[in-house]
Amino acid sequence: MNEATLGAGPLLGIAAGAVLLLLLLIIRFRLHAFLALVLVSIATALATQVPYDKVVPTLLTGFGSTLAAVALLVGLGAMIGRLLEITGGAQVLADTLINKFGEKRAPFALGIASLLFGFPIFFDAGLIVMLPIIFSVAKRFGGSTLTYALPAAGAFAAMHALVPPHPGPVAAADLLGANIGLLVIVGAIIALPTWYFGAYLFGLWAGKRFNLKIPSSFLTDVERDTSVAPPPFSLVMTILLLPLVLIFLDTGLNTLSVMGTIDGSSDWVQFLRMIGKTPVALLITVLFALIAFSGRHTRKHLEKVCEGALGPICSIILVTGAGGMFGGVLRSSGIGDALAATLSDTGLPVIVAAFVISAALRVAQGSATVALTTAAALMAPTVAATPGLSEFDLCFIVVAIAGGATVLSHVNDSGFWLVSRFLEMDEKTTLKTWTVMETLLGGIAFLLALIGSLIL
Repeated sequence: MNEATLGAGPLLGIAAGAVLLLLLLIIRFRLHAFLALVLVSIATALATQVPYDKVVPTLLTGFGSTLAAVALLVGLGAMIGRLLEITGGAQVLADTLINKFGEKRAPFALGIASLLFGFPIFFDAGLIVMLPIIFSVAKRFGGSTLTYALPAAGAFAAMHALVPPHPGPVAAADLLGANIGLLVIVGAIIALPTWYFGAYLFGLWAGKRFNLKIPSSFLTDVERDTSVAPPPFSLVMTILLLPLVLIFLDTGLNTLSVMGTIDGSSDWVQFLRMIGKTPVALLITVLFALIAFSGRHTRKHLEKVCEGALGPICSIILVTGAGGMFGGVLRSSGIGDALAATLSDTGLPVIVAAFVISAALRVAQGSATVALTTAAALMAPTVAATPGLSEFDLCFIVVAIAGGATVLSHVNDSGFWLVSRFLEMDEKTTLKTWTVMETLLGGIAFLLALIGSLIL
């Protein structure tokens, strides 16, 4: 990390100016988001006095680390989604959900399914796999895609932020000494109303306010062979559940290791956790789907389906990587450290200070994971020195930190660009929908945690 020579005030001013410049270039001057992100990243690095010989390595580090996390997930997830779409599997699942819940409750059904799928699977991987089902439902009933996409995306976001075995709350619980088993219960109880008010109801409102069409890169019937019967519902569910089960091997065993229940260094644990890493789990799922569908479709046809899945996502991956680059420059400039130092001695109640510090870090540098873990590390000494904190209090503090790390996802967050590009939303609409929803989710989770800390 670059040793910042500027004070907190100038650094925060540069960060705010960089965000405003980026929005101006994209919205006012219609510069492509990828070019604007690269340009502003360079300007921000220079303004924060990153040495000239470190500017390009800093850019490449942020870009490369984001691509490493996103590219495989998006590529393999897109293949699974396209296979389900082209073979009719997505339509089978959509029809089954609608038959169970009814047309008017389709967004609710998608959200509930995403809450269940979101327990073990990460936000980005879960959303990418669910998108074909979301778009199939949207195509069948019409209306704005946001009506169906936001309840599902919000469900994955809420579960990822608040409930172990996801890495953020597990890391925060470990740093603060919270009981992970109790945190699972507390996080899940808070996640449900948080999703209902912050994602489901907001998604219904946003769908009426913003008429977003189905993305052109999805749900085309060009390659669909309607003469071939769609797969049975059981096969579709197996394909969807397989990555969840495999990923739970990693997240579940990691949680048990942190709790001290098992020896995390043993070979069998490491092997199972390797299989459960998201890229490996998705690769296994793609291969399983190819084998399962090979009896209904030729190998050449399935190869074309996989090839066709990769083309539309190249722009998504590059823009998301550039968003990670911008956030990486902000982190390396020392903005987050300067802000944390300024806020660490606020005199606020512990749970409020935890939320404020986490939210400020999130806004300043973009990464929810960095904001969550940094805020937890900063709050750990204060939490340890505060007498009378119960096990519930510790869990509520973790939830408050997770809520702060969720709010105000904007242009320095790679997740902002991932959602924007997959749904083919312009930046202004993404700010009015995705950013608002994330802020509602984080704010509601914090308020529920605060109320819980006062009652219990």
